[in-house]
Amino acid sequence: MTIRVLIADDHKLFRQGLISLMRTREDLVEVVGEAETGAEAVRMAGLLRPAVILMDIYMPQGSGLQAAAEIRQRYPEVAVVMLTSSESDEHLYEAVRLGASGYLLKSLDADELFDLLVGVIHGEAAMTKAMATRLLKGIAMRSADPNQGEEPLTERELMVLKLVAKGASNAEIAESLSISVNTVKSHLKSILEKLQLDNRTQAAAYAVNRGLASPRSLGG
Repeated sequence: MTIRVLIADDHKLFRQGLISLMRTREDLVEVVGEAETGAEAVRMAGLLRPAVILMDIYMPQGSGLQAAAEIRQRYPEVAVVMLTSSESDEHLYEAVRLGASGYLLKSLDADELFDLLVGVIHGEAAMTKAMATRLLKGIAMRSADPNQGEEPLTERELMVLKLVAKGASNAEIAESLSISVNTVKSHLKSILEKLQLDNRTQAAAYAVNRGLASPRSLGG
């Protein structure tokens, strides 16, 4: 089964180059479409329903971040991975806050890109170790603080959080803990609410900051 990918970037030459690269791994990836604006990326996401969208940040008619937020709201099953030249910490944090499934720089090695795309399909964050380290530094290390509205996790929630930080998918977590996938999802929802986090990637980063997992878990 190939990974259906939509490429969203306002530079035609870059899109063509990326499509050519993807064709070298047709056993793994299928480019189903391309978009050159944020608005077009949202429209194509609904029309084509790709598994992954590789999205640039700097685009006309709605930035990549705006498009990512709208796609997450309309089509939550579609994973959006930012593929950009921006090394801005602000962009990195905002992308994760909006629920992006990863943040990659255009200088990324091709083999690493393919490996990270496979990880995304299995519920992992598409992020290099360098980006993961920067993300971790941006999330304040803290324990559950009732004064901030945080609540302590149950023993089972803690086990789920550790597995999330190791890059395990919901199905893998369910198998490891001998529970259903729906129960895993319920635990994840509770974890995010208790720790006041927005998404799975932030939860993984939180676990690393708390010493529950190695930083390389976020780096694939």
